[in-house]
Amino acid sequence: MPDTASSWQSEAVYNPSVVEYGGRVHLLFRAAGAKRTVDGREVEISSIGHVSGRDGVRFVGARDRLVEPVEPWERFGCEDPRVTEFEGRFYIFYTAVSEFSADGIKVAVAITKDFKTIEERHLVTPFNAKAMVLFPERIGGKIVALVTVNTDRPPATICVARFDRIEDMWSKEYWDGWYAHAGEHAIAIERNNSKDQIEVGSSPLKTKDGWLFFYSYIYNYFSPPPIFGIQAALLDLKDPQRIAGEVKRPLMVPEDEYEFYGRVPRIVFPAGALIKGADVRLYYGAADTTCCMAVFKKRELLEQLVFTARRQLARSDKNPIIAPIAGNAWESQATFNPAAIVAGGKVHILYRAMGRDNTSVIGYASSRDGVTIDERLPQPAYVPREDFESKKDPGGNSGCEDPRITKIGDTIYMCYTAYDGKEPPRVALTSIAEKDFLVHKWDWAEPVLISPPGADDKDAALFPKKIGGKYVFLHRLGSEIWIDRTDDLKFRDGKFLGGTILMRPRDTAWDSKRIGIAGPPIETIYGWLLLYHGISKRTGHYNVRAALLAKSDPSKILYRTHDPLLEPMMPYEKDGVVPNVVFPCGAVVRAGKLFVYYGGADKFVGVATIDIDMLIEGLVKEAGIGAE
Repeated sequence: MPDTASSWQSEAVYNPSVVEYGGRVHLLFRAAGAKRTVDGREVEISSIGHVSGRDGVRFVGARDRLVEPVEPWERFGCEDPRVTEFEGRFYIFYTAVSEFSADGIKVAVAITKDFKTIEERHLVTPFNAKAMVLFPERIGGKIVALVTVNTDRPPATICVARFDRIEDMWSKEYWDGWYAHAGEHAIAIERNNSKDQIEVGSSPLKTKDGWLFFYSYIYNYFSPPPIFGIQAALLDLKDPQRIAGEVKRPLMVPEDEYEFYGRVPRIVFPAGALIKGADVRLYYGAADTTCCMAVFKKRELLEQLVFTARRQLARSDKNPIIAPIAGNAWESQATFNPAAIVAGGKVHILYRAMGRDNTSVIGYASSRDGVTIDERLPQPAYVPREDFESKKDPGGNSGCEDPRITKIGDTIYMCYTAYDGKEPPRVALTSIAEKDFLVHKWDWAEPVLISPPGADDKDAALFPKKIGGKYVFLHRLGSEIWIDRTDDLKFRDGKFLGGTILMRPRDTAWDSKRIGIAGPPIETIYGWLLLYHGISKRTGHYNVRAALLAKSDPSKILYRTHDPLLEPMMPYEKDGVVPNVVFPCGAVVRAGKLFVYYGGADKFVGVATIDIDMLIEGLVKEAGIGAE
């Protein structure tokens, strides 16, 4: 906390960096005092403070002002330290401010052996940069650092710099040559859009899986309100420019009162980290006012980083596998949001289709290999038949939307969204005998509405077997996924789906606005694999994630992925009727692969695959469970 009795740290103490030395944890922090006049300007000047403690949690001793502005190139402040022990000395990199402009914001370094006396200090970068950290050992014989380049001339980039000698770190000749090719040194940390900002956080920590480092990812930094997030990555042990694992969504965002309220509200900013036994301790600044610490389980964090890269769905190079046909009026505008089922040695796909009349119907296609469409019918397999899905005002939307299909015994059940263009959408249920389905005899049972009137309810599916003697449904009511159990499928006497909330949106994972299931859950020996889509409040983009539900009680969530398995990247996902949408309604398993069928941009059908054992293995490890 700030010390109001000490002028140099009376306003704020934040953005802490840590290192162990002499049986103590040394914490360096940015300290801000009351405004004073410098060169005729009234400004707040930052210095770098120092305090130590034995356990790395309580720092109750005297604080020293270790680095304060003394050089012209730091006359307006020494900010945001990052410290690393390297070959017997401690290198404290910090932001040196000589002017309040990009040209006056650069990296400097102070060097000490004992945190009592600064032996040397140098201006490091001749260009705009912040947040430089040193690796604690040589890599391939080189001294290696990470630095955020062009922080105030966006887009900022996190880059790797390699030096033969310590003196090269503050050699203008070295940096001039390096900066001319800065793009070649960049680490490929992907941005969601050009309005986001990134910055190096903590000094890298060596683990068996790679160099672990935390960084700041600020969403909407250039189009307020920004969202400050803390993310992590693993860099390859031998080539730290290569990402070995990463979490592409925040591990942390501002949530607690001390992160929400301060001199600059809603900030969490990483600056230091330590590995202590089974834990990873992250030290961060909150609301530009105080120093804080968060603790992660080392094993869980590393597994999350490693398995995220392996859990990505691979798109087929034949995508889109289904596209609108101009000559078929009923599917001339859009073909999307497909359900899928395996029967008779083929994958059968039911997809939502729309023509110029904005009426949704359901088309049929099939594939022997799961990718190549061998058969596609010229007429719909299902059309609106009841008032609750066919009455609409001229020019409005209506119809049968977004099917999900489940086979139980010799019957195929289909849930879909029934919409009349006036009342909120509702879930409808119909069925057909498998033998009729296979020969395209579309003798569907009369549909029945199974969700309550007046409620926006959709994205429903039936589990492929009874559990505990009950039929089990999932559906989206409002913004959450709900689960309900029924004795039968008749839904008479005013009975409708309800139940309890299974899953809610999460701010930290960017499935923050609304979530809904993909297709029916898939049974595994470890539990039910549920794919679901989420929508981000920040971008409005759709993405696909996975959860593992307990086999005997699917209302219990065993694990839920943090990062998406699929998000909009391709033209057929980004450009269409509704841009930036990947929306699966069905998935099947064939020859050890999970085939996920999805709508792209509300216009096309795509398919993406993943080794199902690898996917389940990652979920199970992170959940820490065994087979039921």
